[in-house]
Amino acid sequence: VLSGAGIAGRGALRAATAVAALAAGTVQARAILARLEAAAIVGFGGYPCVAPVLAARLLRRRPAVILHEQNAVLGRANRMLSRGADLLALSHAGTTRVPAGLRMLVTGNPVRPAIMALAGHDYAAPADEIRLLVLGGSLGARVFSDVVPPALAALPQDVRARLRVTQQCRAEDLDRVRAAYAASGIAAALAPFFADVAALLAQAHLVIARAGASTVAELGVVGRPAILVPLPGAIDDHQTANARALTGSGGAWAIAQRGFTPPALADVLEQLLAAPERLVAAAKAAASCGEAHAAARLADAVEQELARRRHHHMTQESIP
Repeated sequence: VLSGAGIAGRGALRAATAVAALAAGTVQARAILARLEAAAIVGFGGYPCVAPVLAARLLRRRPAVILHEQNAVLGRANRMLSRGADLLALSHAGTTRVPAGLRMLVTGNPVRPAIMALAGHDYAAPADEIRLLVLGGSLGARVFSDVVPPALAALPQDVRARLRVTQQCRAEDLDRVRAAYAASGIAAALAPFFADVAALLAQAHLVIARAGASTVAELGVVGRPAILVPLPGAIDDHQTANARALTGSGGAWAIAQRGFTPPALADVLEQLLAAPERLVAAAKAAASCGEAHAAARLADAVEQELARRRHHHMTQESIP
């Protein structure tokens, strides 16, 4: 494990400590890369990739440097490192904050094999049951526990009777959310963590979620309509930009958290559930944004970059 720490948003003392850790991590990474005789290094953003990429630049036989950006806004680490990169791979064609003059390729954002296997599966509009999937990210989003149950309780009784809710909640919120659904007569399965999100996405008629990079990518590959609530305060507001990748095509609806209230959500849900053809159209639009083979495209890009470098070196050596 390399030494390192994020620097942005820290006080002077903590920033100095982070810089020292980054320097130590760079030395460690240089030794590892030299021992491996690495031909290429692929960075995926965030502070963990800074030391290895900086270390690659210090080697006598410099590896190819490929950076991948999962969000629709180029992250700070990738912005800092991009000037020395051989290739910048993007998840979204409209990614912002990208410096001019870089070699770029849109590969999409790699997804898990279980998600890849669902690409191209048809979406069936709700008939009897309405399966609603609520995902709150790795720790669960408390705002969903606060807003979704009362919003669903405000729906007409005949709609509530058809709902089958699967919701990710923080452990400390489970009892109150379970009680709220029981009081409204809504069938709900709640847990802090779901092991098989792919199966849940495949079954869902509508998803309510944050707009993290992986969530947006998976919604596109599976082709599921969603109501997205971008995380407020995310660096560079990248979740709002991520959401636009789906809302721009008609594959999702976005609600800023400040406007994500029970009445507002109930109004949107009532309109969508009363017009299932809108869900079908959104599912098709979401699927048009998906890239199931992003991992393979990224791997191909790395191999092509290595081939390009080999050709360049051979050409240079042939010059008298």
